[in-house]
This record gives sequence, C-alpha cells and structure tokens, in this order.
Amino acid sequence: MVDFAFIDSGVGGIPYMTCLLKKNPGADCVYVADNANFPYGQKSHEHVVGCVLPLVQKIKEKFEPRVIVLACNTISVNALDVLRQKVPDVIFVGTVPAIKLAASVSAKKRIGLLATRATVENPYNIELKNKFAADCQMICRADPDLIEFIENKGFGAAPEECLQAVQPAVSFFRKQNCDVIILGCTHFLNIREHIEQACAPDIKVVDSVDGVVRHALEVAGLDNTGETGPASVEKKIPRLYITKSQDMLNCNQYKNICFSLGVEFKGVIE
Repeated sequence: MVDFAFIDSGVGGIPYMTCLLKKNPGADCVYVADNANFPYGQKSHEHVVGCVLPLVQKIKEKFEPRVIVLACNTISVNALDVLRQKVPDVIFVGTVPAIKLAASVSAKKRIGLLATRATVENPYNIELKNKFAADCQMICRADPDLIEFIENKGFGAAPEECLQAVQPAVSFFRKQNCDVIILGCTHFLNIREHIEQACAPDIKVVDSVDGVVRHALEVAGLDNTGETGPASVEKKIPRLYITKSQDMLNCNQYKNICFSLGVEFKGVIE
C-alpha cells in the first residue's frame, strides 16, 4: 500500500508530488505518467475517460493507494466524476483551475486562463467562473505547443529558451489587459518562474498546488510534519512509472528528469 498515487499524461504534475513531500517528507508516493496517451489536452471527453479509467484500475491493483491525486486539470474536469462513480472505494483528489484565487487578487477584474484545449472548452470552468468570479471577465488560451515544449524539452532547456517559449502566451494576456494568469495545466508549474519573469511587473500568476496538496494530506489522514497519528512514517523515495517505453531516448528523458528531482525511475508500469 502507498499513501498517494499521482497521475497525468506526462510529467507535468510532478510539482504536486514534490510539494506534498515538502509538507510531509514521510509520505509514500508513486507517480504514473501516461506517456502512451500524451497529451490528454487534445482529446475528447470520452477519450480521456477511456484512457484514465483502466490506468486507475491498474494503479489500484498494483499500489492500493490511500488517495489518487489527478495531477492534471484535463483529467479532473473530464473524468473525476466518472472515476468516483466507477471506483467508489478509492479517494480521488482533483485539480481545477484557481479561478476563485485569481478573482480575489485581480484589481482589473480581467483574469486569464492558460490551459489545454480540453480544459478551456470544458463547461465546468464556466461554472467555476460564474460561482467564484462573476464580477470578472475570463480570457482563455489553449496552448498545446507550450505543453509539448515543457514535456519534451522544458526540464533540460536553458532559462532563455524557456522564457522565449512562454512569451507568446504572456503577450496574449497582456494585450487582453489581464492582471492575473491562472496556470490551468499542471505542466506550466514546471516553468512557473519563467512565466512569472515574463509577467513581471504587471501580471500575477496563480495556481492550485497548495490547496490541492493540503486537501490530499487531509483526506489521507496525514499532516504536514511527516506523521500519521503518533508514529513517524519512514521516509521513502518517490517512484515514477510510465505506460509505454517508446525508445531508449524517451526512457533516458524520464530518467534524467527523475534524477534531477530525486525520484526513482521504475520504467513501464506492469
């Protein structure tokens, strides 16, 4: 049994796992990147559900996680309800765009949502906007090219290259007079510092990482000091699995990412 299993179509959601481990270093975590179906953000609702449901069943059987964190906005807005219905004996924690937070810090009441196409087009975001940001105008941008860059190049790219990659998105929102950008895809978290650099000084950047991690720890019965009840949890190295070993270059890419983050690369999930 593990405490947490994190899933995404790629390595974009790793910041959720690393943030959780900072709050609770003793948590036992695995991360599964469904690279065989990357990217989810260009797929239909039915396709996303069709990819995620069997993967969740495999994760459940192999790891028996206390909590599965959907470290992907696209999975969360498309498949969270289905997963809770189909797999009722597992606790799921989803990630959704930080629209409420963006509205609370926006002076101009013009907020930007940077996400995948599937997330941008999902009606759930309109519900969130109407509920938590009714007094704001929300401008959306789907950016599959930036997501592709982060997955395949971002972890090893020079800062100048990352800054150049984010400029089109930031320029788009600046022209729309937005003063807040919501990172609505977990991939963007991996280059947040470069997005913030491009946004300075007039645009704030927000995400949902802290809230999601705190909620995941709460529902798992773990606190922020690495303890479960009275007994300390032995510190364990987080592990990363992929769903398809496409070639040696692809595996080396994931190995290098894991090495840089202190994560053990375990290869293809069986």
